[in-house]
Amino acid sequence: FDFSHLTPEDVVILPAFGLTLQDFENLKKIGCILVDTTCGSVLVVWKRVEKYAKDGFTAVIHGKYTHEESRATASQVEKHEGGKYIIVRDMEEGGLLFDYIAKRPGHLSREAFMEHFASKASEGFDPDTDLEYIGVANQTTMLAKESLAIGWKVHEAFVERFGEEYASTHFRSFGTICSATQERQDAVADMMEDSPDVMLVIGGYNSSNTNHLAHLCRQHTATFHVEDATCINIDTGSVLHKPELDPATPEVEDYDWLPRGPFSLGITAGASTPNNKIGEALIRILQVRDIDIDLKMPETAE
Repeated sequence: FDFSHLTPEDVVILPAFGLTLQDFENLKKIGCILVDTTCGSVLVVWKRVEKYAKDGFTAVIHGKYTHEESRATASQVEKHEGGKYIIVRDMEEGGLLFDYIAKRPGHLSREAFMEHFASKASEGFDPDTDLEYIGVANQTTMLAKESLAIGWKVHEAFVERFGEEYASTHFRSFGTICSATQERQDAVADMMEDSPDVMLVIGGYNSSNTNHLAHLCRQHTATFHVEDATCINIDTGSVLHKPELDPATPEVEDYDWLPRGPFSLGITAGASTPNNKIGEALIRILQVRDIDIDLKMPETAE
């Protein structure tokens, strides 16, 4: 972030995903009025990561290394000299870590490992010395099941190489998912047991938790991730949506996304998507199908 234009008279709202220690210290030096809205779930993870660093454990963080929350979480190790972290994106990338810990056949060399994780690990990270003690943490908007699975796989790698007794003293795990994110993931999982014909997911394309909701739904039914109601064109009946989990994937326009006859529709939204955005999207779908809408506005006190 560029803080060069800020003055002590400015009010700065700290986002829900937090700030890195360095950014926070820079704001304090400027003397701005700080309004901290960091999510409680994020703060819990920070405390755990700080404790890992204090006790000499490397924090293995399940998250996106470019995401503000993961960077802020990783920076907490800096509170203690020699604190270390490494960020893994998913189970596939985590496999490189698991294999290295267990020294499985075909694992990356030390040099190849360091090159791969160069931008995803603390300065001076050495896999031969910094993976002896590990504590697992996560970006709170990641898939809960995947975070737990990564933690288990790290533990499994320790047991495979050193034995259960070693793992009991050299491995720690703690998973925290934002409650709003967890509730939505659980609700979607329940809905997909008898999946609707069409699933609409509403929320920002850069929103980690919204992208994961869409990814969960795509495994079961036709899913359309839209930023807001304006992605649904009333005149043409088309929808502009993001078809894949990859944030770099461009939007596509689909004209045949709604079945012609009766169909079941499921709707979910990201944790920070306002309720009115959900309502607006539903209204547009009804308008596309030429269904009359009788909106009853709440009575106001005179």
